[in-house]
Amino acid sequence: MASTKRSKFFDNAKFILIFLVVFGHLISPLKEQDGILFTLYTVIFLFHMPAFILISGYFAKGFKKKGYLKKSVKKVLIPYLIFQIIYSIFYFLIGKEDRLTIDLFHPHWTLWFLLSLFFWNLLLYGFARLRWIGFAAAIVLGIVIGYVDNVGSYLSFSRTIVFFPYFLLGFLLNGNQLKRVIRAKFSFPVGMGIIMITLLFFGMAFPKDAVPWLLADSSYAHMGGTEWSDGLIRALQYGITLLVVFGFFALIPSTQYKITKIGERTLYVYLFHGFIIKSLQAFIPDESLPFLSENYLLLVILSFIICLILGSYFIKKYTRPLVELKS
Repeated sequence: MASTKRSKFFDNAKFILIFLVVFGHLISPLKEQDGILFTLYTVIFLFHMPAFILISGYFAKGFKKKGYLKKSVKKVLIPYLIFQIIYSIFYFLIGKEDRLTIDLFHPHWTLWFLLSLFFWNLLLYGFARLRWIGFAAAIVLGIVIGYVDNVGSYLSFSRTIVFFPYFLLGFLLNGNQLKRVIRAKFSFPVGMGIIMITLLFFGMAFPKDAVPWLLADSSYAHMGGTEWSDGLIRALQYGITLLVVFGFFALIPSTQYKITKIGERTLYVYLFHGFIIKSLQAFIPDESLPFLSENYLLLVILSFIICLILGSYFIKKYTRPLVELKS
């Protein structure tokens, strides 16, 4: 875990996280009909993207190397533009949009991550040299941005600023520091306790109207906040999220499994699962939703199958020119 070479730990973590992404999106339209699904959804969205972002920051340590920015444009920004166009056409074809509109400045659904990832890499040039002072400044900036009333999804600006501290933290942590935290003597039971307590607390006390706070896509006012102290809620959210992220990491094994390989291909799952999820949402009749919301095992199995298929070598082989711009 001390180097940025292929890591079974990180690949296992990424596989579980991409499964949670797919599962979270699959249950999103069902969560209002079932308390258990709502709890799972809110806990998943509390930490799964921050954990993904932290891992991305951990592997951004070579940002000063020659050609790094050019590589980011090729591997992140251009695929964003390609898939933004593809998703625009797809949404029109399935009837989600009344007319075909290509808007490159408001990311479709999951594509915000690619655009933000490009900007996070740019932000490193200013914040990385400040080290932990920069991390504190990023936290403050993430809190303050919520007071800007018109901040939102344009260029994924809100999410870029709010989630940047996780990316910067991943960059700042080295392998030994991370290992000391997640492989300490009591890390596993503590991590298990953190996850269980979070599930219990969210199941009992998470407000139904507070989901937008987990998405970080708009201002406090737009999410219903009216007090100057709203920033303290985000500060608390940062603390709880980081606690749950490291609790999650403490549970991840470093053993090679058959599914570990898919951890190398999570971008493929991330980019393509939307076509499956949105197609299901478009064509499954509303009267079937209660049946789906009551069949937890079916939802888990379906999410797992989507990950296996989209993370397969076959999908990578034939879609690599779109995703990685190379054959």
